[in-house]
Amino acid sequence: MIRLLFTIIAGVLLGGVVHLVSVLALPRIATQDAYSRLTPMTKENAVTALPLAEPNNAPMPFMDPAFAVAICRYDLTDGPLKLTVPVSQAYTSVSFYTRNEVAYYAINDRSAGRKVIELDLMTEAQHSELPEDEEVTAADRLIIDSPTTTGLIVLKALAPEPGLMPQAQAALAASSCKVETEPPPAKQPEPPAPAPAPAPRSKR
Repeated sequence: MIRLLFTIIAGVLLGGVVHLVSVLALPRIATQDAYSRLTPMTKENAVTALPLAEPNNAPMPFMDPAFAVAICRYDLTDGPLKLTVPVSQAYTSVSFYTRNEVAYYAINDRSAGRKVIELDLMTEAQHSELPEDEEVTAADRLIIDSPTTTGLIVLKALAPEPGLMPQAQAALAASSCKVETEPPPAKQPEPPAPAPAPAPRSKR
């Protein structure tokens, strides 16, 4: 009976110690997310190429060695972001994540249908401040609303063969991710139609 009592007490104490260690270690573990790991090696509101994935040295989990990868760690505090990504020969994709690694949008060269993936990233509040008379269509300008002020944009370019990796990396190196310093232009009023020419007078 006494041995059973000591066993129960020891189990309760051990459980308490494990719980206490877990609680104390949680803040440190929580800071080791993708955003925190990429912060020291990336610039804010700029495209930074990541090293090629290796089995024992990958900046992010599940990186495919057939892809060149670049990161834009964004902060929309100072205004909307303009993203431009040239399309590579094989395949190019752009994925958007919140600060807490929640994916909220993705686009690739097939869906873009262009040689350059170009879009504007902004918060819902910044989107609502756009001029009401601005003519914005999906064909002319793609606007993405970010749920959070900060987050990550992951750019990927496929290299079907190892020899094509430099071309994939060059496509991402030509990408641009920067804050728009000027407000979006408002729709310009159309010029008035020219007055009709007077009819020629008949000669008598």
